[in-house]
Amino acid sequence: MKYYIIAGEASGDLHGSNLIKALIDQDENAQIRCWGGDLMQQAGGTLVKHYKELAFMGFLEVILNLNAIFKNIKFCKQDIADYQPDALIFIDYSGFNLRIAKWAKAHGFLTNYYISPQIWASREGRIAKIKATVDHMYVILPFEKAFYEGKHQYPVHFVGHPLLDAIANRPEVDPRSFRNTYGLDPAKPIIALLPGSRKQEVQKMLALMLSLTEDFLDHEFVIAGAPSLDEDFYAPFLNNVNVKFVRNKTYDLLSISTAALVTSGTATLETALFKVPQVVCYKANWISYQIAKRIITLDYISLVNLIMQKEVVTELIQDDFTKQRLKKELAAILKGSTRTKQLQDYDELILKLGGAGASAKAATLIIEHAKNN
Repeated sequence: MKYYIIAGEASGDLHGSNLIKALIDQDENAQIRCWGGDLMQQAGGTLVKHYKELAFMGFLEVILNLNAIFKNIKFCKQDIADYQPDALIFIDYSGFNLRIAKWAKAHGFLTNYYISPQIWASREGRIAKIKATVDHMYVILPFEKAFYEGKHQYPVHFVGHPLLDAIANRPEVDPRSFRNTYGLDPAKPIIALLPGSRKQEVQKMLALMLSLTEDFLDHEFVIAGAPSLDEDFYAPFLNNVNVKFVRNKTYDLLSISTAALVTSGTATLETALFKVPQVVCYKANWISYQIAKRIITLDYISLVNLIMQKEVVTELIQDDFTKQRLKKELAAILKGSTRTKQLQDYDELILKLGGAGASAKAATLIIEHAKNN
């Protein structure tokens, strides 16, 4: 069968790649065309557009790039019409994907949504659009099934979280070899810096994270470079004392890290699954933040706290994201009771997420629905 997958960010590329592998494993005749990244292409998809061309962060940035976004939407519709897939699969990236879903449903395509839009966080009214345009929804967070089915009477499939697959399937890392490869100090514990995957957020987050490097000289700070950004982009940040850089090896880095400073997003959950104590940080431009805080209704911004429904990791948001607070919270997770309690909560978190196999479960359901369509 023919599948068309749309992912618009680095995390979607990761989950999309594992879904592609599962589809190919279960359907020997699978043909897959996709919007995503290098991982989806390597897994066997024919790449149409790279997410580097699609990633616009924040309300203001979206407004400033509306022309490019509308051109991409028009192109995507035509490409789907030309390809005529048996199943259209959306992965997160809701602003773009829900527009395509509306068009696709009207034109008779089978619509599948893997990794739900976070309407439980903001703009809950989008449920009406989802009900009208998405044939099958596959959710990955335990509270999402209750949200959709209990609150909105919209049946969904809970398949578990694909990060468990991504982490379980990765090769073991030899700490000594990794440190040698990237010129890391063999004796110093590592504090990983995960400042995000888009230029705007990295520029806002990384400078403040790096302001702590001389306060923790017995540790080594290592920046996790995102695959979506060129190495040259990070060059101005590498002049600090006690800082190293590793590009596109975030999981390997987390596997040998002692603590982490993490920009809110999927990375907060990834860090927890590697059992690395963390401080969550987030700062947007003033206009985007003012808009966001008026429409986002959640008590927390990190997936760790949302899933656990309590504060497991400290969140330093906007005005709370200062050097003084960051220094205090980082010191707290390096040793002592705060670190111990966070690690204990991580164990409970992993149990809540269920077992591995999300990609295979989603693929099985997508194939079944396509055959029955």
